[in-house]
Amino acid sequence: MPARVTVVGGGVTALLTAVECVLDGHRVTVVDQGSGAHGRAGSAGRPRILRALHPADPAATGAALRAHHRWAALEELLLTRFYEQVGALTVLPPAAAADGAALVEYAGGTARELTAAGLSHRYPHLHLAGDLGAVLEEEAGVLLAERVLAACAGWLKWQRGTELVERRAVTAVDGESGTVRLVDGQVLRGDAVLVAAGPRSRNLLPGGIAEQLTVHRQTLLHCRVPRHHARAWAATPAVPALGTAGGARLVPPVAGAALTLTSATACRVVDGITGHDTDMSWQRRLEREFGDVLPGFGPAWVTAARDTYYAAFTPTGGPLTVALGGAGYAYAACGGTSLPFAPLIARSLADRLTGRSPSPIGVAAFDGPPLDVRATA
Repeated sequence: MPARVTVVGGGVTALLTAVECVLDGHRVTVVDQGSGAHGRAGSAGRPRILRALHPADPAATGAALRAHHRWAALEELLLTRFYEQVGALTVLPPAAAADGAALVEYAGGTARELTAAGLSHRYPHLHLAGDLGAVLEEEAGVLLAERVLAACAGWLKWQRGTELVERRAVTAVDGESGTVRLVDGQVLRGDAVLVAAGPRSRNLLPGGIAEQLTVHRQTLLHCRVPRHHARAWAATPAVPALGTAGGARLVPPVAGAALTLTSATACRVVDGITGHDTDMSWQRRLEREFGDVLPGFGPAWVTAARDTYYAAFTPTGGPLTVALGGAGYAYAACGGTSLPFAPLIARSLADRLTGRSPSPIGVAAFDGPPLDVRATA
């Protein structure tokens, strides 16, 4: 029998869960304080790297490969191209590169080990440490998150029994009764409710759990590559790890987007969201770091700097699933960690909401039992 499911949130996980519920034959209402395709979701605004390889982690590598296939299937379902399969290059010490390529192959994917000489020959516009190798995955690339949001919202609008409630903030959620109260006093009633919580919606989580979500602020540089390097950059894969001590990574210019640079050194814990403008000191820090990696790189490449935010569950540093009572659940993603697995997460959440045994994702961080609010109250 079809259930009435209310999804609170307008990010990728929220909208993909709504899609899965509709595919299962349920009626769905999505509530977002922004607009469906261009709301205030933490997943909007920048491209993300999708790859199978998670070094020394067979479970995560296998799950990421399954997510890759689901992302490709979703492009067909939603009739939108949002996954640019330009490949992914993970720079590692030689022994780890050999093991990484074997790990991807063992999981059922395809990967190639590159030596330091091979790296230098293939990507002369990247100045990588001479003693490092890499794993090159061709079945990988860049996810355009804003296109995913627009595609999901557009598809949902045409589904019978589905309603998108936009630009309406939620003030309270009761998992036991399946009710959601909006800022104007309207109450939505359903059989199940999901709160896809982010840095802006932590207040919807109950019982002190919100205080255990740490907000992180990340600086990104958007750059224009030199014209004489345009052909080389057009053939450059996404690089989730450049092999630097600071954890530098880059997204190449794809689908009209700029070259995007960031690093683990440009991530810091903050009290809350205070704006997206970048302090010049953080921009300069990234400019210095990438000056050692990209020959000729300098401030003239930078066209814009922007800060983004994500939340993580403090005790684990990762995502969090919370049982709200009844058929109510909350899910808090963890930055770029959750988004590559979002199709698998959405399937698991849709199962929970409709009383089915959740489909296993295959990664302990996502498959653990939900935190029970009643048990911690």
